[in-house]
Amino acid sequence: MIGIVGGVGPYAGTDLLNKIFNNTLASKDQEHLDAILLSMSSKIEDRTEYLLGKVKINPALAIVEVLHKLELIGSTIAGIPCNTAHSKKIFDTIQLELEKSKSRIKLLNMIDETVLFIASNYPDITKIGVLSTTGTYKSKLYASALRLKGYEAIVPPLEMQENTIHPAIYDKVYGIKTISNPIHPQARQNLLEGCSYLEEQGAELVILGCTEIPLAITESKINNMITVDPTNILARALIKYIDPLKLKPL
Repeated sequence: MIGIVGGVGPYAGTDLLNKIFNNTLASKDQEHLDAILLSMSSKIEDRTEYLLGKVKINPALAIVEVLHKLELIGSTIAGIPCNTAHSKKIFDTIQLELEKSKSRIKLLNMIDETVLFIASNYPDITKIGVLSTTGTYKSKLYASALRLKGYEAIVPPLEMQENTIHPAIYDKVYGIKTISNPIHPQARQNLLEGCSYLEEQGAELVILGCTEIPLAITESKINNMITVDPTNILARALIKYIDPLKLKPL
């Protein structure tokens, strides 16, 4: 059974669940894989605010509680639809706490799965852009993972990150976390500005490195730049782990 750590954010959890259904070969209800979405937003501190030192409690602790509940219900594998939660300070603590509790649930790493997907499907690409929260940006989560694999990682300058990209996600008036359905036009416009900058710098592909961003940018390409959705990649990895024969071909 697939487990989803929801609430990080709430719409990102439902997006992952939808993408699990969308990527599953099934002709009737009974042929879909069993999945549990447990959304406990009120319990989990904001991941970016923790990384920036604005809150002291590591959100890893609440995430582990959710994982324990998912395992108790019957999940054997789980995913966290939040890129920032995979930063070292958070994800390493999650894994350590799971080991300490002797949990047997397998937790996939969204960042590792995304880099592996790019290497497998776009072998000729060398320059990769990343749009993300400021927490992911400053922790160099994707940049480090990509450089280890020999890619050139391209990110917006800090001013654009803080004044354009991050507000597209967090702004209290138009950010995706405030207005998720439908997305506010200003949020999408900010993200498209970021895409244009990355393409101007030579990016051939852009990772939509915050699970709120694919809610606003749904195209497979922006101009001549390929878009990669880590939520969709995580969905496919979860399906493949449970039953590879259920995975729709790309």
